[in-house]
Amino acid sequence: MKHGFLKVAAVTPDIRVADTVYNAEQICKCIKEASLQGAKIIVFPELCLCGYTCGDLLLQEQLLTSCREQLLNIAEATEELEPLVFVGLPLECDGKLYNVAAVLQDGEILAFIPKTYIPSHGEFFESRLFQQGSGEVVPVVFDEAMIPFGTNILFSAEGMEGLTVGCEICEDLWAPVSPGTSHALSGANVIVNLSASNETVGKAEYREMLVKSASAKLLAAYIFASAGEGESTQDLVFGGHNLIAENGTILAKSQSFENEMIYADIDIGRLRMERRKNSTFTVQVREDYVFIPFHLMKEETPLMRKFPSMPFVPQCPKEKEKRCREILDIQAYGLKKRYQHTGCQKAVIGVSGGLDSTLSLLVTARAFDLLGLPRENVVAVTMPCFGTTDRTYDNACKLTKALGMTLEEVDIKEAVTIHLKDINHDINNHNVTYENAQARERTQVLMDIANRENAMVIGTGDMSELALGWATYNGDHMSMYGVNAGVPKTLVRHLVQYYADTCNDKALSEVLLDVIATPVSPELLPPVDGVIAQKTEDLVGPYELHDFFLYYVLRFGFAPDKIYRIAKLSFAEQYDDETILKWLRTFYRRFFSQQFKRSCLPDGPKVGSVGVSPRGDLQMPSDACARIWLEQIDKL
Repeated sequence: MKHGFLKVAAVTPDIRVADTVYNAEQICKCIKEASLQGAKIIVFPELCLCGYTCGDLLLQEQLLTSCREQLLNIAEATEELEPLVFVGLPLECDGKLYNVAAVLQDGEILAFIPKTYIPSHGEFFESRLFQQGSGEVVPVVFDEAMIPFGTNILFSAEGMEGLTVGCEICEDLWAPVSPGTSHALSGANVIVNLSASNETVGKAEYREMLVKSASAKLLAAYIFASAGEGESTQDLVFGGHNLIAENGTILAKSQSFENEMIYADIDIGRLRMERRKNSTFTVQVREDYVFIPFHLMKEETPLMRKFPSMPFVPQCPKEKEKRCREILDIQAYGLKKRYQHTGCQKAVIGVSGGLDSTLSLLVTARAFDLLGLPRENVVAVTMPCFGTTDRTYDNACKLTKALGMTLEEVDIKEAVTIHLKDINHDINNHNVTYENAQARERTQVLMDIANRENAMVIGTGDMSELALGWATYNGDHMSMYGVNAGVPKTLVRHLVQYYADTCNDKALSEVLLDVIATPVSPELLPPVDGVIAQKTEDLVGPYELHDFFLYYVLRFGFAPDKIYRIAKLSFAEQYDDETILKWLRTFYRRFFSQQFKRSCLPDGPKVGSVGVSPRGDLQMPSDACARIWLEQIDKL
């Protein structure tokens, strides 16, 4: 499937206990419906062909024979259909009864997978009926054909690179070492589970936790289909709790007691990336595994899946509040440790009235509180120059006062003017030299004040700026500890908002809210009628787009065409396709060309799953070529 997306389905059909003819009809109906919806893997519940709650009827010859006959009818119904289908039934083999998954595609029975762990505790009495499945794969005769039978069977896709499917059944997931673990370590990145998990108080949450945990631990997708309404309620009730997870995230789940068919788009490309970069996950295919090929046509999967436009910012308000609290703690405790190690007791921060320097002030205030140091020991330096506006200047002063820090003002206009004259640069030529002279002068001032005060300069630049190289080399690029180095621009705003909402200080909250409302700008060009003339996003592009690109480039290694595809879905109401493509090209061009700035970054804490530190997440050469990425963009 194009870009690695694969639509899958977990299905709870309507059934009647022991009515195999009716059940087969319902299964065939669901297969056709799911196939029309584009599902390429379809998973049904455990023993759904006869019903999990048949009890001792499973020993009856008539029921077993009918299951065999109806399985052939189901297989015939899959003819000329593409999905790989998993159906549960009882199967006699060598005089013993097994709880199996029949694996079907295009009119053929590809294999039988027996259940490994047979429960005989609580409400389950399966060992009364079933034998434990073996890993050894042997041929069994079924309708005059030799069908592979055993747990150690994986299904490898022809037509979709890297897709390998393994199967386990219900209790197998609950076992300390599940068959799914062995499957994953032998290469399976999709695990299916045919289940009949009854409902008791609290069990749904526990089951969901198991599925999420299995998919996270195995770096895999997990498709869980469970028995539902239609099973006998003599002693148990089944809710049809279907789940589809990917690497620890639930992509889709059913409503209880609805007998639903749920779908999700799993991303095989993402899972392959996770495994490539995880050094502790090593695929070592065991010799006793058998790989059975199945075919898929290569096509573009219409996506149901949603991709948040701000992947660094949780959508749930409670989760966002929790994330903000955690990040502020990580930043503050990282800085606290640096002060404890150095014995330093003062800080110097350049304040502009913008978001980034505001966040640095807030983090430093928290760190000094933790250290028991007075906030007066934080010297906040405002350095007005050609582009400074009254709004940002006033906010910088108010913020410093509200936080109880020491404010120092150093007007750098004269120093920059002399410097430009010294290097024979026309002060009316507002080019990059004009702009960067101001940024470097500010850093020089901060460093020298830090020497004077025996203090550390706390950096203000955020991760988005570092990714784009939107920092003056040896200017705002440099500090003694960069507290915002792991925080993307789209998240900075929410961190400041969280602080404003929770600080219980009206004056501080008011100034923080005005900082949030101020356009993002380096303020290096003269204002027009007192208003900011230079808006960063007009020059470098919208940060919400760049953060989106950054997340999927570094977190999952997506190619430009895949990022473009999902960006068009996520930003359909904000940007047209041409605008997205324009800034995607800008992102790649700047990301590659500006690595030299990231290669010598100051220390700073990582706060999330993405980072650009040359000592950690992004060990990238400064002279890497962007050609193949840009050429793909040019073809879009």
